Amino acid sequence: REAMGIKTIGWAYAQTGIVATIAHERAHGGVAHELFLPSGPFAILPMTGNRSSIVWTERSAQAPAFLNLDDAAFVREVGQRFGDQWGSLSIAGPRWSYPLSMHLALSYMGPRFALAGDAAHSVHPIAGQGLNLGLRDAAALAEVVIEAKRLGLDIGSEAGLARYQSWRRFDNALFTASMDGLNRLFSNDIAPIAMARRFGMDVVDSITPLKRFFMRQAGGEGGEVPRLMRGEGI
Repeated sequence: REAMGIKTIGWAYAQTGIVATIAHERAHGGVAHELFLPSGPFAILPMTGNRSSIVWTERSAQAPAFLNLDDAAFVREVGQRFGDQWGSLSIAGPRWSYPLSMHLALSYMGPRFALAGDAAHSVHPIAGQGLNLGLRDAAALAEVVIEAKRLGLDIGSEAGLARYQSWRRFDNALFTASMDGLNRLFSNDIAPIAMARRFGMDVVDSITPLKRFFMRQAGGEGGEVPRLMRGEGI
């Protein structure tokens, strides 16, 4: 981006993502879970067999201490967050970490190029929405390019790419702000905020249409959805 003269806005979080593969005694049933803890989200993502990948958001000051634990101590820490529903746990792969940050490119296009996915934006890993946004970028760009080709236009023209930029930049900016807000809402243990948070979650869970709305948004079904994301041909 810098080499192409594209400026970005963003900031670093005081959080670190810890990633590890955990084997467990009982099957996960293909279901992902995400716990919202004061230090940040703790995601449990199903893999093949009786294994899950964890994405553990921890305060950056504390993260090195967890990473430096031996396997037995690390598994005990994971178990306190994992719960006992999957039985005994063990390490099933390397663990590593990465700093968490947010950025958003101010422009998604230039002379005969377009930015998509992580090159255009990065969001907090809460709910795994970064992948959804990247897939929508790719689908939207493919749709714009193919439509231009069918019309006999230059697929790399500024006008064609401007359509892609106007389509995706607003959606991505809105989602980036939403994920940042959710992280700040859930990653604290201030009593009044925690009470309001629990009340809000209970309300959403008890009202089926509202619950479905949030599920559609989280699944990338809000706004103008590219045809490929709707399972249609271009």
